Amino acid sequence: MFRTRFTRRLPAAVAAAGLALAVAACGGGSTDSAETTAQAAQLDPNADLTKQQLTVTVWDGYTPQELQDMVKNELKISDINVTLHDTNEVAMSKLTASGDHGIDVAFVSGQYAQALNEQGLLEPIHAELIPNLANLYPEATQLSYDKGNKFSVPYTWGTTGICYRSDLVKQEPTSWMDILKPPSWAEKKVTMMTTERWLALPAIKALGYSVNTDKDDEIAKVKELLLEAKQHLLAYDDLTFGDRLIKGEAVMVEAWDGWCPTTDEKQNIKFAVPKEGSDLWVDTMVIMKSSKNKEAAHAFINYILSPDVHRWAAENINYKVPNKAAMDKVKIVPGSLLGIKPAELLNGESIIDIGQASTKYTRMASEVKAE
Repeated sequence: MFRTRFTRRLPAAVAAAGLALAVAACGGGSTDSAETTAQAAQLDPNADLTKQQLTVTVWDGYTPQELQDMVKNELKISDINVTLHDTNEVAMSKLTASGDHGIDVAFVSGQYAQALNEQGLLEPIHAELIPNLANLYPEATQLSYDKGNKFSVPYTWGTTGICYRSDLVKQEPTSWMDILKPPSWAEKKVTMMTTERWLALPAIKALGYSVNTDKDDEIAKVKELLLEAKQHLLAYDDLTFGDRLIKGEAVMVEAWDGWCPTTDEKQNIKFAVPKEGSDLWVDTMVIMKSSKNKEAAHAFINYILSPDVHRWAAENINYKVPNKAAMDKVKIVPGSLLGIKPAELLNGESIIDIGQASTKYTRMASEVKAE
């Protein structure tokens, strides 16, 4: 069973949606190249890892169940504790709480890594301690929120598009307008996402705006288009759109590529990135500046980037990994992993932390769904 994305992407509550953004607004210094160089000299590449231990926080089902034993056996660290979080917001609550939270490595989405870094909470990535960074696609070093992987290391990545039943559509979708203003044969057989930034995505791209726009006039036009689209929808759905497609209840849905059930045995479910473009989402690994086990933390990330370890994510949770050496070894190739190359992924626009302007999206989404 593939890992479901909703426990990672959906806010724990509306009030929690701006947590990462509020963190970024609180102040604090981000890492820079000078700081990275200065701190690199303080880490020992020959440190005795048997005297270090690790605490890692990650989404449930996002790494192998036997990860603790694998890491202990491979790295010979004294102990590793894996704690779970359901959403980015829960992770942020852990990582920004006052006092020593004891977490060394955290898995969070890109814009949340950005917010943590802007607050000065992240250790710079010391590339000399992670030789397996060489396994990454060149495109994985050009992510807009962290070019050069200065404070984060990508774990999975993907995009958003239209997932559809090729046997039930009279014409295959090519535009976000096929979702926003569906043809008569798709009336009330279309779903869109409910999470605020992804709810806005189809209208934003259809109107030619940036996914990170904070302009009031553009957001107003996005809202207007979303309200018009609402009358044609079957539902707002981040959880069961794949099931709706399989059952034939829906014929087209807005979907993350990794959760479009293209592995359906009937082979009639396909995924398309609309011609207006889409986003690039990335989930990352970061090291907390408060960590007392920084050498072990870097060794952990280096181990995850090993081809035989990292390919697990592609084979088991149906998400692409930005690791060429790992993807070359993938034995089980779900349909959604096919057809989109790294360079094409990079054409997607990363959803980044936009600070207090995020409340504009929260308000807009609430108003669209309420009206």
